[in-house]
Amino acid sequence: MTSTQPAAPSEPGPDAGTAEKKLRPGRTNATRQRLFEASMELIGERGAAGVTVDEIAAAAGVSKGTVYYNFGSKSDLIAQLLRHGVDIMLVRLQAIEGQASDPLEAMKNMVGQAMEFMDEYPSFARLWVSENWRTPGEWSAVFAELRAELLAVIGSAVERVAAGYKVDESIVRGSLEAAIFGAIFVVGLDRQTYNPERTREQSVAAVMTIMHGYVVK
Repeated sequence: MTSTQPAAPSEPGPDAGTAEKKLRPGRTNATRQRLFEASMELIGERGAAGVTVDEIAAAAGVSKGTVYYNFGSKSDLIAQLLRHGVDIMLVRLQAIEGQASDPLEAMKNMVGQAMEFMDEYPSFARLWVSENWRTPGEWSAVFAELRAELLAVIGSAVERVAAGYKVDESIVRGSLEAAIFGAIFVVGLDRQTYNPERTREQSVAAVMTIMHGYVVK
């Protein structure tokens, strides 16, 4: 009888890591978590184009080969970094969904949670803002998918406000959701970069003026 030996693992090709672009935080091991954190820090400082795989590996305390083994390429690494960050935010937003009976209060809590996420992951927020509207962009398809997921959560919250309050029906719902979404990032980053003396509560209140304008008094 001839025994069958397992095939030796091959070197990761350029598409390695593609199947794992849906990587979830719960399945991220310690090495990958270090890579994510190192990437966020470096990219937040110099932008995605200004960071090399060698630098990411050194900052994470792993070999360059480990980066390629886990992610396939720098482009895949950043795509998974974006996925990772949005997953964290979605989990937090969904965890507080429905905790407040007043839909406006629930929306306020959601905005506050998003601001807290940005305080914890400022480099991710800077990466999102710097790359999201770049046209054409290397990660345009990834951004489109992730943006749709975040807007869906905001849209559900807006829908609950519209069900509980008299609202201005002339306002296009999609534009309203985009305004809230954009304001969270812009106001949050403005506070971090230029006005650190402002409190998170003040930033939340500023974003919530959009919703209060939607509600008919």
